[in-house]
Amino acid sequence: MSIIKVEDIAFVRFHAPDLDEMRTFLEEFGLSCVEQDGKLYGRGTDGSPYLHVTELGEAAFAGLGFRAQSRDELEALGAHDGVPVETAEAPGGGYRIGLRDPDGNAIDVVAEQSWAPSPALSPDAPINSASERRRFREPVRLTPGPSRVYRLGHAVLNVSNFALSEAWYKERFGLITSDQIEIQAATPLGAFLRCDRGDIPTDHHTLFLMQSPSGAGFNHAAFEVSGLDDLMRGHSFLKSRNRAHSWGVGRHVLGSQIFDYWKDPWGHEVEHWTDGDLCTAADPPGVGGLAELLGSQWGPRHPAAAGSG
Repeated sequence: MSIIKVEDIAFVRFHAPDLDEMRTFLEEFGLSCVEQDGKLYGRGTDGSPYLHVTELGEAAFAGLGFRAQSRDELEALGAHDGVPVETAEAPGGGYRIGLRDPDGNAIDVVAEQSWAPSPALSPDAPINSASERRRFREPVRLTPGPSRVYRLGHAVLNVSNFALSEAWYKERFGLITSDQIEIQAATPLGAFLRCDRGDIPTDHHTLFLMQSPSGAGFNHAAFEVSGLDDLMRGHSFLKSRNRAHSWGVGRHVLGSQIFDYWKDPWGHEVEHWTDGDLCTAADPPGVGGLAELLGSQWGPRHPAAAGSG
């Protein structure tokens, strides 16, 4: 029995030596930015106060946040870990609690934030496929520019001890396994974890933990965009800005997302994705190996696996 069940991931945090440079990158990536109290906040279009936080300092990953339903849940976490609940000073207000995971990552949990009204999403343009013709006398004309980031979908952390980290996150936040990664049978080295929202469909993974031979650290954060055309529009735009491309475009095996990975000016990897799997608590966990993790259903394999096989 977990202490609470978080609703979703809320944000990722970084340090960077130049907020103006980070702002330019984030806006080209598809976020809108505001500065408050010396920190840069990147927003999507889902109405949440922020998805990405940067403060001045030597370039580094600084932590991530999850969203809980209420202050009462934060109080339960605080009682378990011996830390106080605080009033949040960031945009959106509400309350926060600060924890440290087994690798020392700063993990915030926030609750009762104020959200802005989210603009209505434009309906998907009809598509003409071989089996169904739905678009008549309406040419497709896309305006060049950044992707439109909607929300933060998940983060991936490399961990020093997978079993210890998995138990820590599951005990506190109620995360459940969608797929675990095994190299040897019954010896998991990683897992895609999702929120337990009962019968409410939720993303295939909100957090992915993977024991890495290079040690603990940030792997990437993934932001949902409005669709395939929007993802490809953003791909072209970032390429025109000479941004560092990392992997894609392709479709993952585990989670099924269409993906496109880029690096910020200090090498932190961020992903655009669309069309991922949705699961409920009733869906049983699966098992995959490195081939499923590093491969793709179409598109390039991960650069770490591109030279093998």
